[in-house]
Amino acid sequence: MKYLGLVEIPYLWVPWGVETLVNTITVLACTVLAGLYLHQDKLIYMASMPPGSRTVVATPDQSQMSRFEHVELRASDGVRICGYWIRHSDKPKRVLLYLHANAGNMGHRLPIARAILNKAGTDVFMLSYRGYGLSDGVANEKGIKLDSQAALDWITEHKELSNAKIILYGQSIGGAVAIDLASRNPTRISAVIVENTFLSLPKLIPTVMPYLKYFTFLCHQIWDSENAVKLIPSSVPMLFLSGGKDELIPQQHMVKLAQVARATRGKGKFAELRDSKSSGSGILARDSDDVRWVELPDGTHNDTCIQYGYFDELALFVRDFKV
Repeated sequence: MKYLGLVEIPYLWVPWGVETLVNTITVLACTVLAGLYLHQDKLIYMASMPPGSRTVVATPDQSQMSRFEHVELRASDGVRICGYWIRHSDKPKRVLLYLHANAGNMGHRLPIARAILNKAGTDVFMLSYRGYGLSDGVANEKGIKLDSQAALDWITEHKELSNAKIILYGQSIGGAVAIDLASRNPTRISAVIVENTFLSLPKLIPTVMPYLKYFTFLCHQIWDSENAVKLIPSSVPMLFLSGGKDELIPQQHMVKLAQVARATRGKGKFAELRDSKSSGSGILARDSDDVRWVELPDGTHNDTCIQYGYFDELALFVRDFKV
């Protein structure tokens, strides 16, 4: 025993092995968490997948689209970004800005661009974000926002496209890019189309990485679409294309985004979920407050765009809302 004045203090005996184990676990845990914080960009933005994605980028002519131009942009921070302008007509009435998902590069999406070009009758501008394909830099939320803005500015400043209506189209994390870009440029955008996207990355982590659900506070790549979508005015119609069997992003994220968009436009009235026993298909009503909901029941995260009727719905949206 030790004595401190008249108070008897017992020794707290901890076996050396246990103390070492506790210290080791603590150091390892801190190292892992620090690694997740410092390197989460590499986990989120999988620019090197599939292999070769940073060195080989297919060109539109390889997908039977011969009328195109290579475009090099400079984001406002000076980073060089590569893109394609794929033409549908000599006097374009509309152009779709394609914002891709978190893996691969723009070349991997050329078959989708071709289907959009033919079905919707629109020019397509697509880019590889910084750190993707042959673009310079390293991918992160701040930088990708600058890249998308640079692409929009290029379109609106081009003499042949300056009067064309602009449609934003984003898949997965590209949906978050589209929503953010529209929220910051509401008067320059004519429509927004998103597929299988999420409310925010911190809200997605507990599903994708449940073992990290208590550490979402470490996530500095936010992509807060839940709040950004509130800034898109009713003058900008939106199309939500949702895969009913999305195994990566729970469909509830898309449902909630559509509900928030409708509530903002509908003076705060929250969109009701459709009764599964009622007539009609889908979780939400198809049309409300210039927000259209389309569910592709058998679509998973990566194959929703090849489901029957996908491109027909996209083209119908463009026609119905006179984009």
